[in-house]
Order: sequence, then C-alpha cells, then structure tokens
Amino acid sequence: MALSDRDRAILDFEQGWWLDSGTKGAAIRARLDLSASRYRELLYALADEPEAMAIDPLVVRRVRRIRDRNRKARFEGRSASEPPRR
Repeated sequence: MALSDRDRAILDFEQGWWLDSGTKGAAIRARLDLSASRYRELLYALADEPEAMAIDPLVVRRVRRIRDRNRKARFEGRSASEPPRR
C-alpha cells in the first residue's frame, strides 16, 4: 500500500506538532481537520505500515511504544502514566 497524502500529513504532523502553539488537539483539528480520537486511530494503524516505517522510522517507533504502553496499561487496569505494578 502506498501512503496517501493524508497519511504523510499525519506522519509530518506527529513529527513536529509541538512546534505549533496551543494544544495538540487544537492543532490536529486545524491542520488535519480530524478529531483527536480519529487522528490517534489513523496514526496507530499507520504505525503498522512498512511504508510509514520507511518514511519516518523514528516517529513510527515512538508511536508504537506509546501505543503498546497504553494498551498494556488498559489491560492492567491502570493509567498509562502510573508506574507498572510489581
């Protein structure tokens, strides 16, 4: 699958969203015309695409780490920001 223009825009946004003023959610809405939850769904799916890895491996690896940490936290019934239980 070749990445669409929207896919590339999502990767570009994730690479440097903190350079925009305001919140990430507001920047997502303004630049991509997506809700934050839809953006996250698309970003997480995009992280599994080999083409995305070829274009921006640092962003893809970071997104995968965040996604996996959040999934593990949900499974364990804790917040992603809490330390893991021992």
